[in-house]
Amino acid sequence: MQHYNNHIGAIGVFDSGYGGLTVLKSLTDMLPQYDYVYLGDNARSPYGTRSYNTVYEYTLQCVAQLFAMGCPLVILACNTASAKALRTIQQQDLQHIATSLHRVLGVIRPTTEVIGNYTKTNHVGILGTNGTITSHSYPIEISHTFPKLVVHQQACPMWVPLIENNAHNTEGGKYFIKQEILALLNLHKEIDTILLACTHYPIIAPIIQQYLPPHITLISQGTIVANSLKDYLSRHTTMQQNLTSNGTQHYYTTDDAKLFNEKSGLFLGKNIVSTKIEIE
Repeated sequence: MQHYNNHIGAIGVFDSGYGGLTVLKSLTDMLPQYDYVYLGDNARSPYGTRSYNTVYEYTLQCVAQLFAMGCPLVILACNTASAKALRTIQQQDLQHIATSLHRVLGVIRPTTEVIGNYTKTNHVGILGTNGTITSHSYPIEISHTFPKLVVHQQACPMWVPLIENNAHNTEGGKYFIKQEILALLNLHKEIDTILLACTHYPIIAPIIQQYLPPHITLISQGTIVANSLKDYLSRHTTMQQNLTSNGTQHYYTTDDAKLFNEKSGLFLGKNIVSTKIEIE
């Protein structure tokens, strides 16, 4: 594993590919003072179709990498990783790969803690990858906070490849997007709130909105996660004191840096320069 000590005090943001950049954008919009290190495991993406063990192993490796680079706090800006790996890493691995001051947070819990505030009918739809949907993480976590909520799920296996290949605006791309939305809406007529449970999906939110009745609320996670982090840091002053505040962002990918730079603009709305990194 490559070791870096030039990011001591930065917030690490991890995703299997590009989607986590939408979360990073929300974090830097709300909390611009902090330093951030983004790591995209593009060489092994997508995670959504992989087994529990594979997602767990890959996520653990990337979290350890970010710790080695100096990040005391890592956010899994990936629903699949949050669903399949976060709890095990928090409960079993953290004590072995880091100090007592290190922490790993995900995107599922912050979302499930507020989703019930959006619905009037208590029927919520979830759109996500196969990995996120089959894990049942959202229904389980939502039941803890909002036990009366009925959760309806729809896997969208084509969406991430469509987005990453910039094919979501094509006629064929829109066909696949529409089919999954209709499949979800057909599960129950009272669904009035839909969560985009994949950090890629905000990119296609305008297209999704075209196929939704006007009374349905569409939720993206970025702002929710940013608000949750702001609250977390206000309650954990020791962690806040361990974070550096130079307003910088650095980007790493396990695949081709040039390609990462080209595609990142779609998610961040700006040009970046990334560095390729090897994960062992």
